[in-house]
Amino acid sequence: MTTTRQPLVTLEHVDKHFETAGKTNQVLADISFNVRKGEFVSLLGESGCGKSTILNLIGGFERPSSGQVLLDGKAVRNPGRRCVMLFQEYGLLPWRTVLKNVELGLEPLNLSSSTRHERAMAYLQLVGLKKNIRQFPEELSGGMKQRVAIARALAMKPELILMDEPFAALDTFNRYYLQDELLRLQKKEETTIVLVTHDIDEAVYLSDRVMIMKPHPGRISKSIKIDPAKPRDRSHGDFHYYRRTIFEEFKFTQSHEQPDFQI
Repeated sequence: MTTTRQPLVTLEHVDKHFETAGKTNQVLADISFNVRKGEFVSLLGESGCGKSTILNLIGGFERPSSGQVLLDGKAVRNPGRRCVMLFQEYGLLPWRTVLKNVELGLEPLNLSSSTRHERAMAYLQLVGLKKNIRQFPEELSGGMKQRVAIARALAMKPELILMDEPFAALDTFNRYYLQDELLRLQKKEETTIVLVTHDIDEAVYLSDRVMIMKPHPGRISKSIKIDPAKPRDRSHGDFHYYRRTIFEEFKFTQSHEQPDFQI
C-alpha cells in the first residue's frame, strides 16, 4: 500500500562531520534514502553509527555538511511543526498535569483554550489516559509517561514523527504494549514514522522497511522490506526469517568486535 505513495522525506548523498579539538570527525557518509508518506521506517544499527544524527538532520536540528535533506521536496533548514521528535526521556514538564503537558504543544497555535482542551482530551482518550488527566508525571509509570508523550505528539497533527529509541527504558511488557499501541495509532492517523533502534525484534515488528547501518563513518549497509502484514506474530516463521536475515547482515558487515544491538 505505501509503495504507491510519494516520498515525504528524501536524503540525497548526505555527509555529516563535526569538528572536535581541531580534528574532523565524519559521522555520516553518502546517506541516500526516501521515506514515503504513511511509511514506518527503522534505522537499525549499533551505538555510534549515526542513527540519531540522521533524525536530527531530518528534524532540522542539524545541517548536513554536504548533500541535502528534503521534506516534501523542500530543503529542511530548521525545525518545524510538520515534524516532531520523541525521545526515551519523555520530555514531560513535572509541574504540569497530564492534560497540560499534552496541551503544551498546542499553545503556540492560534487555537482557543476550549479547542486546545478538546484536542488534548481526544488524544489522551486515544492512548487510554482520559482518567489520568489531573495526575502529574511523577505519579505515572514509565509506560504511561510515554503514552502522554505520544498523545502530545499526535495532538500536534504532524506529518512526520521521529522516534529515538522511545521504548528502550521500558520493561518488556510495557514495550510490547506500546509497540502495539503505536501501530494502532499510526494506522488511524496515517502518520509517517522514522524510528531509531538497536533492537532487531522491534525493527522487524514495527517497520515496513528496515535500514541497516554500519559505523565509522555511518552509512546504509542494506534496506530490507518487511512483507508480513501488521500486527505481526513474533512466533511465526516469517518473523524469525527477517530476524535471522538482519542478524546475518550484521555479522557480514560488522567487524569482529561484539556489536551493540539486541536480538
